[in-house]
Amino acid sequence: MAEIWRSQPPQRGVLQPVSAPLLEHAVFSKMHFDRRGLIVATRDEVPVGFVHAGFGPNDAGTAIDTSLGTTHLLMLRPEHQDSGLANALLAASEEYLRSRGAQVTYAGGIKPLNSFYLGLYGGSEIPGVLQANTLLRETCNQRGYQAVERVAILQCDLVRFRAKVSHKVRQLRRSTRVVEKHDPLATTWWEACVWGSQQRDYFELTDKATGQRIAAAAFWDIQPLSASWGICTAGLWDLQVSSERRQQGCASYLLGEAFRLLRRRGVSTIEVQTMSTNAAALALYQSLGFVEVDHGHVFRREATVHSGIHPENTTRHSLLLTPQGNR
Repeated sequence: MAEIWRSQPPQRGVLQPVSAPLLEHAVFSKMHFDRRGLIVATRDEVPVGFVHAGFGPNDAGTAIDTSLGTTHLLMLRPEHQDSGLANALLAASEEYLRSRGAQVTYAGGIKPLNSFYLGLYGGSEIPGVLQANTLLRETCNQRGYQAVERVAILQCDLVRFRAKVSHKVRQLRRSTRVVEKHDPLATTWWEACVWGSQQRDYFELTDKATGQRIAAAAFWDIQPLSASWGICTAGLWDLQVSSERRQQGCASYLLGEAFRLLRRRGVSTIEVQTMSTNAAALALYQSLGFVEVDHGHVFRREATVHSGIHPENTTRHSLLLTPQGNR
């Protein structure tokens, strides 16, 4: 897999070079990794491509829910770029997902189908299928997937960032405090699966009088992908504001304070991702100086819909599609 990955062309959101230990950390060592969902195509016993399928959590975050599945990644060696081969691999991924009970299949990791490849693909989160990933995008179109969401990837240059000062900000500074926590304990099994091995910073905005939490923001260091960019980058992966304190500038104030502290530690850039249809989130981030640097798409297909295409009829190669159950 590492050799196939390293053969891919340069992309902003794809780590290069990848090694077997990095894949072990981000994929194989996850306790919910199922070897049957990793399917490798070989030609003359030489691996030429792979596809990886998996699932997300149940509503409580206590176990895997196999009713929704996704194809996390599909890669081929450049000399074996063939639409038939890609189609066969995606079909094999779908068959695995259906065999486990999936009624709807997606392509691309997206929260909550986001537990693999963090730090290797995407950025602050997994943004579905990156725009530059033409192989998976075109194969999804061929197999009847629909692009159901566009994910905007935005970055803010902290060197130029200046927190806004206003009467509202001064009021918040007097009545609230910002509390920072390093590597907080996971609240659910699934959160531990996704984020337990990552270095995280957690900022809370609390009311000085009552101690009540008003807002919270969570960041991580996007390693090792950010190291390949040569820019110390923190990823904002969670932002929450209590319902009764929304539209009061709490999110902007908390993020401004967090950015100030992170900048002191050498962080140069903040990255965040959000759905392009989330007008409120986009307005907030743009007001703080974020600009779009990339985007991805989330693809969806009803698992019970069959295109009439069969793996044995879609490739000119002599292939063996093998779930990696004997790895």
